[in-house]
Amino acid sequence: TDFRGWGGRWVLADNKAPPKDVIRILVSTDNHLGYLEKDPIRGEDSFRTFEEIFRIAKAAKVDLVLLGGDLFHENKPSRSTFFKAGEILRKHCLGDDPVHFEIVSDQSINFPDTACVNYENPNYNISLPIFSIHGNHDDPMGMGSFSALDLLGQHNLVNYFGKAHNINDIKLFPILMHKGSTKLALYGLGSVREERLHRTFQSKKVQWVRPLEDKDSYFNLFVLHQNRLRRNAFYKNSISESMLPAFLDFVVWGHEHECLIDPVESVQKRYFVTQPGSSIATSLSQGETVPKHVGILEIKGDQYRMIKKKLQTVRPFKMQDVVLSELNLDEEDVEEYLQAKVEEIIESVKKELGFEPEEDEEEDEDR
Repeated sequence: TDFRGWGGRWVLADNKAPPKDVIRILVSTDNHLGYLEKDPIRGEDSFRTFEEIFRIAKAAKVDLVLLGGDLFHENKPSRSTFFKAGEILRKHCLGDDPVHFEIVSDQSINFPDTACVNYENPNYNISLPIFSIHGNHDDPMGMGSFSALDLLGQHNLVNYFGKAHNINDIKLFPILMHKGSTKLALYGLGSVREERLHRTFQSKKVQWVRPLEDKDSYFNLFVLHQNRLRRNAFYKNSISESMLPAFLDFVVWGHEHECLIDPVESVQKRYFVTQPGSSIATSLSQGETVPKHVGILEIKGDQYRMIKKKLQTVRPFKMQDVVLSELNLDEEDVEEYLQAKVEEIIESVKKELGFEPEEDEEEDEDR
């Protein structure tokens, strides 16, 4: 758990609502729903973990869920994927439980296609609001520049925000939330091609709109979905932390799949950054082997704390390097060695997960 000047710590207890002045947010990015959906073994992995994420959210009684892009793996998700996503969202987001925060900003600007946040729509009972930006996998395209998130927004399952209509001149309007004495300004920017967004930042064409009243009383949270560069250097294919303004308090960085959920200070010590990473491994890279978590971000006044929750339904993924030139193996022994190495890794994963050896394996050992 990470604290910044938190007065009076308490343990996060399941089924216990947060205090009236604390905004509790579940943070997740890069869910990639529908990844390998036709695979007979791994096809349900993304949905199983997405379901777990919402079970965590409901158990922790969060005020809202914040998704950092790439909800879907394909830009045009299949009907099966879209149906399963909607099924999970309806199951966990509809209900009669009250929403304990209010939005005081101009919702016609925050949500231009629906003109209001979904839980204020009198035709729907929303108990768990979801706020999401788009990623590079589910970005708007085609006639009308719509995405799968636009469809979810029209069905009142997701509050889709952060779409830049003119990427050469970007204005970021915050969603202003109040809960008790805590005020939150939520900024979001969906994925933009790296080179173009880099040029827009360099041209000083990214305008951050601040609250007209009491702007210094807000906790400023920003969610984006871009390549991350921690150094001060400027590269066209990524966004440097130093490009973001100093008034920000906390940044949720999507797109990078390695889970670095513990908040760290930005390179210029202006704000803190969390990188939740993906909830499913989609590439054979070392970063995907890191245990995957979601975060529960609690905000009280100008203070925050991050509580990480390890995901239990993620399929184990291990990587090891083998340098054959250092082993002095005969050519005919290479395959046998590699098979044994794979079996060794599988057995180590079984032990980590607490699997007991099967009876026939025990009998073989006795013999």
